[in-house]
Amino acid sequence: MTTDAFLADCRARLAFDLFSNTWNTVVLWALRDGPRRPVELRERIGGISSKVLTETLRRLQFNGLVDRHAHPDAPSRVEYQLTALGRTLLAPIDAVGAWAFEYGDEVMAAQEAACTSDAQSPPPTR
Repeated sequence: MTTDAFLADCRARLAFDLFSNTWNTVVLWALRDGPRRPVELRERIGGISSKVLTETLRRLQFNGLVDRHAHPDAPSRVEYQLTALGRTLLAPIDAVGAWAFEYGDEVMAAQEAACTSDAQSPPPTR
């Protein structure tokens, strides 16, 4: 790896950009067991609006991670599923989740300590 590995146009940065949007990874994880309709995704995920879900699905589709399939029957029905490329992200998402499960309490404790020390320290002078 070169020292320029994280410049704006590098592939590593592209991958981190995909992970930087919380809903991207949540939606990918929610699709891991197979195709889902948007209503099923919203129920499975919780806390996501229809608008944000639609934007996320479009972004994932644009990046080749999700396929949209419109069924011709009436009433119309749309399902989303992971592409082969999208499936390749499940292992890294799982690894980050395992890390969060193992170390999340430490991170939250550090955040709490920082908030406590900020409240007790005098405000910075200008």
